[in-house]
Amino acid sequence: MTTYHFDLAVALHDAGVLLMVVNPKASHNFAKVLMRNSKTDAVDANTLAEYAARMDFVAWTRPTNETIALRCFSRRINSLTGQKAAAKNHLHALTATQETPKAVLRDAKLAIIQLQKRIDRLTAEALVLIGKYPELERVLELLTGITGIANTSAIALMGELLLLPPDLSHREWVKFAGLDPKAFDSGKSVHKKTRVSKAGNRYIRAALYMPALSAKQHDPHVSAYFQHLVVTNGKEKMQALCAVMRKLLHAIHGMLKHDVPFDNTRFYAIPASVG
Repeated sequence: MTTYHFDLAVALHDAGVLLMVVNPKASHNFAKVLMRNSKTDAVDANTLAEYAARMDFVAWTRPTNETIALRCFSRRINSLTGQKAAAKNHLHALTATQETPKAVLRDAKLAIIQLQKRIDRLTAEALVLIGKYPELERVLELLTGITGIANTSAIALMGELLLLPPDLSHREWVKFAGLDPKAFDSGKSVHKKTRVSKAGNRYIRAALYMPALSAKQHDPHVSAYFQHLVVTNGKEKMQALCAVMRKLLHAIHGMLKHDVPFDNTRFYAIPASVG
């Protein structure tokens, strides 16, 4: 859901209108099924009306104001982090040649420093917001109890996960994040590699990526699970990392649902011969 759609959904909900929010990919594929080749406002409106008439109505759950604000913080931090990565790459390119003036290098370094200060400031403001609500403080405490998840990653996850409907299962979380496996087999000859669908919230995937990398390095149970997938099951390293991200999301779902800290022994039991 884009920012504009989200604001409209909140306004309609607060005005007492029952509404359903549809994944754009679902409505797009529905139009394909109907063989709607043209795309105009009238055609799109008719397609959405037919979609609503045929599909079961699932009412949208309005998030609280504080979780909406937290998502604003998390997405802005995500944007600035991307800008900082681009600035670092630009600096690397500038340092690759001796022809770059020192003043330009200083300016490029200053841009990185300023971006980091803005990220730190927004992170601190987000933590202040979280500190005003005991339930958000508890979620932060649970998430940062996982190896690899610090405040920034926790804020990013909270900004997305806490806006999801409370009755979703862990499998629905995975699908919403676009981390569900996408198989492609046809007959006896076509067998493509299984990949994650990526048909979901890219911010959740981005928020889980670095924690998964860190956890597989520093948590013995997560590391053993990663090695099991690569060595025993023959998975590629990126496939195994995506599986770690998916399993972390399963674990977070259970932690928040039952208000329990992360238990790495339940994440993966290390075989006796390995431990």
